[in-house]
Amino acid sequence: MTAPAPVIFVVDDDPSVRKSLTRVMTSAGYTVEAFQSARDFLAREPLAGPCCVVLDVRMPGLTGLDLQETLATSGHRLPIVFITGHGDISMSVKAMKGGAVDFITKPFDVENLLEAVHRAVAKDVKDLSAEGRTAEVLERVKLLTPRETEVFALVVTGMLNKQIAGTLDIAEKTVKVHRARVMEKMRAGSVAELVRLADQAGVVVPKAEVS
Repeated sequence: MTAPAPVIFVVDDDPSVRKSLTRVMTSAGYTVEAFQSARDFLAREPLAGPCCVVLDVRMPGLTGLDLQETLATSGHRLPIVFITGHGDISMSVKAMKGGAVDFITKPFDVENLLEAVHRAVAKDVKDLSAEGRTAEVLERVKLLTPRETEVFALVVTGMLNKQIAGTLDIAEKTVKVHRARVMEKMRAGSVAELVRLADQAGVVVPKAEVS
């Protein structure tokens, strides 16, 4: 199955700019959705696939910078390429500090704009992939029993079976059984891989109390 084309959201109050940007992005192979205001864009259902927002800075009502801040505070992860005909250094600094991929002045150079959009989409694909891996590892952790979770927490600290058995006050043979189940459920081929899974996804596993 062919992956859907990344969606480019164009948000600009100028109809002629929206039309021009839509034509440029469509010609580059992107799916485009255009909005005349930040509020119209916010009313749209969140997109699960890769995307990018090409956003005007100065608009009536919510400005582009307002929209960037709103998305950030609501936890929406969207790469933004700002375009403006009235940019200044302080505005561009604020936009870039807020995580914008680029800040381009009008009249924009088509090649520069497409290059910025390409970087933004690539970043989103990478972020989505990382989020997917994190979610997958968290789902694996949910398969562990409370005791397996305790063993998992101690294994990734580098403790040996004998030490884990002493800490949890259980037989070493029992630790071996739990450890094998942890490796199986987490789909880890080695302790090093198990540690990488925990670190990579930022998994916080409750540690057993040392008696």
